[in-house]
Amino acid sequence: MQQNSVQQNLQDLRQQGPVGSRGMEGFDQGAADKVLVLSDADRAALNAQASRGLLLALAAQGAMGLAAAVMAGVVGGSAAGWSALAGAGAYFIPNALFALRLLINVLKSGRTSPVTFFLGEMIKLLMTALLLWLLSRVAQGWLVWPAVLLGLVFTLKGYLLLLLFRKLS
Repeated sequence: MQQNSVQQNLQDLRQQGPVGSRGMEGFDQGAADKVLVLSDADRAALNAQASRGLLLALAAQGAMGLAAAVMAGVVGGSAAGWSALAGAGAYFIPNALFALRLLINVLKSGRTSPVTFFLGEMIKLLMTALLLWLLSRVAQGWLVWPAVLLGLVFTLKGYLLLLLFRKLS
């Protein structure tokens, strides 16, 4: 029941449009001074929704990476398929580790600072660059770079799969 009230409030806000589009005539200073207090049930519902969104994003990125590997394998042969899979993994592995870290924070209900999030994002990008560099050194004999880039881009654009199936909130 509490989850429905949170979802109803979010739906009402979406229908009102962005804050900037409402103008100052609808602005109530008294409402701006109120502090939003969430009950434990509301907080649990939001945490469940955030966890579900993270897992859906990871699943979509994994599916897009596999799709890129299959397409590259069919068009360019097995070396291209493995290269696309390696390119997808170069982004997917650090991203999955970062998402796991975010899920742990959601589940333990600890408050984190935005600095922690941005440091994690920076580490994820550095790990991706490191994995791509290692890939270029270790597998230079059989690596097909267009397929690597295809796998990387498909994995990066995994959210498009969620948009296609209207699963992105």
